[in-house]
Amino acid sequence: MAPDPQAGQAPAVPPPGPGPLAGLKVVEVGGIGPGPFAAMLLADLGADVVRVDRPEEDLRGTHAVLLRGRRSVVLDLKSVDGLRAVHELLARSDVVVEGFRPGVAERLGFGPDEALRLNPRLVYGRMTGWGQSGPYAALAGHDITYLAVSGVLDAFADDDGRPVPPLNLLGDFGGGGAMLALGVVSAVLHARATGEGQVVDAAIVDGVASMTAMHQSMRASGLWPAPRGENLLDGGAPFYRCYRTRDDRWMAVGALEPAFYARLLEGLDMATPEHVAAQMDREWWPQMRRELELRFGLRTMAEWVRVFEGLDACVAPVLTLDEACTDPHLRARGTYADLPGTGSAAHQPGAVPKFSLTPGRPGAPAVEPGAHTAEVLGELGLGRTD
Repeated sequence: MAPDPQAGQAPAVPPPGPGPLAGLKVVEVGGIGPGPFAAMLLADLGADVVRVDRPEEDLRGTHAVLLRGRRSVVLDLKSVDGLRAVHELLARSDVVVEGFRPGVAERLGFGPDEALRLNPRLVYGRMTGWGQSGPYAALAGHDITYLAVSGVLDAFADDDGRPVPPLNLLGDFGGGGAMLALGVVSAVLHARATGEGQVVDAAIVDGVASMTAMHQSMRASGLWPAPRGENLLDGGAPFYRCYRTRDDRWMAVGALEPAFYARLLEGLDMATPEHVAAQMDREWWPQMRRELELRFGLRTMAEWVRVFEGLDACVAPVLTLDEACTDPHLRARGTYADLPGTGSAAHQPGAVPKFSLTPGRPGAPAVEPGAHTAEVLGELGLGRTD
């Protein structure tokens, strides 16, 4: 077991807030990306999360925000003392989250069978790309490969047809971490009602596939008939795409319903009977896209924002991340917040979703790995091993 890397008293982490998950004890065993995101969501909503970090690993450069709101212990998972500490944590917790490839936790000695033997009420959350079973289960992968095989990446492409991933938002965080958090909370409800813990097998490919439900429905009903880039929601429709402005910025148009489409045309000074009547005429879409491209190119983004301010036409500026953090609506809701003491992460997302009685809150800044090793081991009745 590695010694506590900080001399003296560990940095204080404020107790979990009064969120809806207050009192829930979670162990997060290392991992990157979707697993830490799931743990962040749980911590923001009041769960008490202890992260088990690996010796000599510091992810704060890429994960400063994802690692907020929990205490950190550094344990050598291949050592006798490290395994004993993990077992003690599992025995006293409600949830464990791990993101190893299938079989790794078992080989280390804290797989689901052993964990549920120690604590029959434990919810064992497993975060992988391919899942715990199937021909690809043992393969390496990343967000882009999971999107590729799930059939989703094909829908995102640049002008030459090359698929372009939407950052790693859709796979890692949407289909991965968010689905794991949902699964964990669902299994906790079951455990509290029955006393039975269980394994939550969260796979990014499964989560991403679940988000295609509407598009699969549209394909089956004939409402998604054309190749990529020629359909209602993939940039084919002239009233659901982005347009470049005179200052090389972009406006996003989502005027799907006839009323919003009419207001879009009004703002563009294009509200002729011919334009209004042709909204769903696919043969006219290419010409309409060209006309809207020319019209949006006549003014700057700021000018178009002023034009559409009062029209309620489902038109919005495409903001950068920095600009979004200062948007008046997002600031009013606390969607983004300025959190001091986080180094380069000056802006952070707030806690989601919002609750009327038990609001969550963003946790304290990420700490140095192992900052609470001595503190947590003391709570478990275990001494340090240097």
